[in-house]
Amino acid sequence: MVLAAVEQHQPPGQRLVDDDLAATFLPAPARWLTEATRSAVLRKLFIAAMDRSGPGLWANLTCRKQFVADKLDDALDDIDAVVILGAGLDTRAYQLARRTQIPVFEVDLAVNIARKSAAVRRVLGALPRSVRLVAVDFERDDVLTALAEYGYLTDYRVFFIWEGVTQYLTEHAVRATLDGLRPVAAGSRLVFTYVRRDFIEGRNLYGTPKLYRRTRQRRQLWHFGLQPEDVAGFLAGYSWRLIEQVGPEQLVHRYVQPTGRNLTASQIEWSAYAEKR
Repeated sequence: MVLAAVEQHQPPGQRLVDDDLAATFLPAPARWLTEATRSAVLRKLFIAAMDRSGPGLWANLTCRKQFVADKLDDALDDIDAVVILGAGLDTRAYQLARRTQIPVFEVDLAVNIARKSAAVRRVLGALPRSVRLVAVDFERDDVLTALAEYGYLTDYRVFFIWEGVTQYLTEHAVRATLDGLRPVAAGSRLVFTYVRRDFIEGRNLYGTPKLYRRTRQRRQLWHFGLQPEDVAGFLAGYSWRLIEQVGPEQLVHRYVQPTGRNLTASQIEWSAYAEKR
């Protein structure tokens, strides 16, 4: 969300993602940081520093948000609800509440849900009627059971968003979550991001040794990964049909090149879009 907030200081035609609420949801120190990047010089230095720690990640993390937004916009007339798995401080539910009253369920750890609730009340005064905050631990809880307590209906055609989450979970939790989603209605959609398994396993660092040390050696932050060629089969095992997946070349072509900016995207993270059969 810091990256999305910084992007708002770019001229409109050069932004990789549009999110006028991004900065407002951040805690005070992060708001002060992003405010400083109104300066084009400081903004350039900030982006360069980010790319030194993980080459290409700036483009990945911002463009993936726009990829999700595009898929949601395309599907909006065909769905009954949105479920954001691992919502963090994401503002998508509150952007949607301006346009539609379909229910949006934001799912995250209890501590993150508490922080989100406080941020929403600080910024908006109250939670929109269409948004429900749901505490879930993906390592232990069944998502649909938790959602049912907040008004989720089994016949909903749902748009599931799982952005920037799967790598932080164990393989057991990822598979258990997908297994728990088996009952969702046909025609539901799923957009998610994943880190390549060969990076997780240390077989290919894709020019990002600092990132590998930070996420896999100093602290075991990232656990789960997939290979792009395995995604279709992996999803098929849980009755999802892969529609599209995008890697760095597609992200750059679709979102970066039209802005005229000189940014590359990292090979380690990909985005996938699927439909429930």
